[in-house]
Amino acid sequence: MAEVEDIERAENVSKKRRRGESETAQRMAKFKRGAAVATRAIADKKLKGQLRHSEKLAAEAAYKAAKAEQWLLPEEGGTLEAEGLERTWRFSQEEIVKEAETGAAQKVFDLDLPELGPYNLGFTRSGRHMLLGGRKGHLAIMEWQQRHLVCEVQVRETVRDATFLHNEQFFAAAQKKYVYIYDKRGLEVHCLKEHTGVRRLNFLPYHFLLASIGEGGVLRYQDMSTGQIIAQHRTKMGTCDTMRQNPWNGVMQLGHSNGIVSMWTPNVTTAVVKMLCHRGPVRAVATDAQGQHMVTAGADGQVKVWDVRKLQPMHSYFSRAPAESLDISQRGLLAVGYGRNVQVWKDALAQKQESPYMCHTLASGVLRNFHFCPYEDVLAVGHSGGVSTMLVPGAGEPHYDSRVADPFQGRKARREQEVAHLMDKLQPDMIVLDPSTIAQVRKEPKDVAEERKAEAAAANAARRKEQEDKNESKKRMKGKNKPSRRQKKKQNNIIEAGKPELRQRMREQGVLSGGGAEKKQPAAIPEDVPRALHRFYKKGVQ
Repeated sequence: MAEVEDIERAENVSKKRRRGESETAQRMAKFKRGAAVATRAIADKKLKGQLRHSEKLAAEAAYKAAKAEQWLLPEEGGTLEAEGLERTWRFSQEEIVKEAETGAAQKVFDLDLPELGPYNLGFTRSGRHMLLGGRKGHLAIMEWQQRHLVCEVQVRETVRDATFLHNEQFFAAAQKKYVYIYDKRGLEVHCLKEHTGVRRLNFLPYHFLLASIGEGGVLRYQDMSTGQIIAQHRTKMGTCDTMRQNPWNGVMQLGHSNGIVSMWTPNVTTAVVKMLCHRGPVRAVATDAQGQHMVTAGADGQVKVWDVRKLQPMHSYFSRAPAESLDISQRGLLAVGYGRNVQVWKDALAQKQESPYMCHTLASGVLRNFHFCPYEDVLAVGHSGGVSTMLVPGAGEPHYDSRVADPFQGRKARREQEVAHLMDKLQPDMIVLDPSTIAQVRKEPKDVAEERKAEAAAANAARRKEQEDKNESKKRMKGKNKPSRRQKKKQNNIIEAGKPELRQRMREQGVLSGGGAEKKQPAAIPEDVPRALHRFYKKGVQ
């Protein structure tokens, strides 16, 4: 029996190996440069050896790239899977952390700060740094994976919201009256006195714009690279406490107390879209990274999913209590929070689900807001008792683009990326509902194009006729104004001006008139000269 089991095990291993080799060969196809160079007909041995060596290096590079894609960059992220009668939403965080690897388990922690909460949270685009903004004036930046505190400051003033700017070097805090800018050392850099009574802040990374909304319902855009106020819109719908941006097109989405969600751009003074979403105040708004689905939560206890392209509702969910916060991960997981409860829904945007993917109850404190960490399967929750994190398998995007956000970025790379982003900064006028229309050419109707073409042809014909008439009206003088004639005439004038004595003698002899104008006089021909020789005598003298 042992021998049979060994043979079956060896056969299974060989099958897996062959299957792996076939998958690697398929992956290598997109990394190859093309068909190999045929070296059999090449007579030069040196050239043949060089070509074979280059082909060998190319094949090795394609093989290594295929293996790296196979093992390091999986196409599908790992998620929780239940067996039998089990349900994933019944798994507790303790069970998930116990079964997770050591590196992932260390990402779960609780910061007990009951005297300074509730807390607002924010992450950098790379997900490496976390920003903590306590209601009672506590501001801090930390590298949350290494548990390293970068800076900490107590402003001794109410802090309503906080957000990172283009990177972890600077962050903005909406305090009791004004908005203040701090650096990573916790030092106050600037005070934005134009932003007063701010409740919510948001930063547009591709446009370097800081947007704020608050008391009075005034939406302001400020360019953080130049310091100028780009736009200032009055929503005329009262104080607003809900604002999120659509990451696909940069449009700001505001939730109002009358149940309306309005969308704003810096270059339009009125709302580009107004949607009646709920029968009560809108508590939270979130949009996925592709800009296709928007999720809203209202005081009526409903969580609705909308198609942003059609501006139509798709389906809705009911929560036990009005949801206070919403967020959508990079992989499309929806997080809904109310009271002390956090629910995570999988595939809840495309179609309606019957049960959540995960459920979690906070140990202490009432939830304020939460955010998914970019490129990590972690959800950070800010509440009245401090800050907590939980593992959400399948939430983060495993493939990152180092030109956009690099979690392993160093000091030199950060400096180079900051310069590149400033050079590639987009103008505020490019924020529109459908950014794909910017690169398109607007085609005119056929009749308009033909009319414009006829007008252009008529204008060209009139111009040609005018030029022909002008050319015909000119008096043509064949050869009388050539450069050689002008030069010869000028030279004769110089010679004559240089012989004043000769001209005076000729005047005395009567050859020239007294006025100085030269006259040609016929020369006297002797009478005895034959008529045939008269041509040798000059007809006149100058």
